[in-house]
Amino acid sequence: MQLSTLVNYLDQLLSTSEVRDYPNAHNGLQLANGGEVKRVAVAVDACLSVVEQAIAAEADLLIVHHGLFWSGLHPITGAYYQKLKLAMHHGLAIYSSHLPLDRHPKFGNNFLLAKALGLCELTPAFQAQGELIGMKGICKPIPRALFLELVGKAVGGKVHFAPGASQMVEKVLVVTGGAGKEIAAAAKEGVDTFVTGEGDHPSYTTAEELGINLIYAGHYATETFGVKALGALLEEEFDLPCSFIDHPTGL
Repeated sequence: MQLSTLVNYLDQLLSTSEVRDYPNAHNGLQLANGGEVKRVAVAVDACLSVVEQAIAAEADLLIVHHGLFWSGLHPITGAYYQKLKLAMHHGLAIYSSHLPLDRHPKFGNNFLLAKALGLCELTPAFQAQGELIGMKGICKPIPRALFLELVGKAVGGKVHFAPGASQMVEKVLVVTGGAGKEIAAAAKEGVDTFVTGEGDHPSYTTAEELGINLIYAGHYATETFGVKALGALLEEEFDLPCSFIDHPTGL
């Protein structure tokens, strides 16, 4: 498979050039290779360990949610040098999709997590960089203790809970990643429960005061959905073997 063909396909699918994002996201192809792809790997972060594992899996293309340039401009030394050197030496291309993947209506992190939680009547909600990236939905009223178990099952681990006023969960906003500090904006969406990845210390007491249930399901854990879905899609559409590289941070 030609790398250029795959890149064009992903760019169009994710509306890469049209979606506004944070300055260091640099969505799209971040590192080229010789031009061919026979095997794909997907992961959340383009860190050194993931690059090493992608090479061990004999991947020619690594698709990630957080790309190579999140820390901004800095000297190409140390681990950063090793990462680039290894990728280029082994012909590993790297493609990144941040907010385009968060917001996608079919393969996005927020849509897929919302579906995993059994939410229906999903509508885009919650702005970041001028884009509606989250998903708001409803479910049959469920005790929040049972809903917490549902979230834990969906992300495959423990979740952290800041209780609001509502003992029942019915209206839910899902914003994967690190949106916890935006608890006040989430409350304005008219939901009783906000599911995100992580946030800052004051968000706990703010959730109490605003009367909204706040669930931290893990920044990493909530953002595995999109890249997994892209990998499965490329396997189905182009018959390209794909592997998910799991490198959890616990955050």
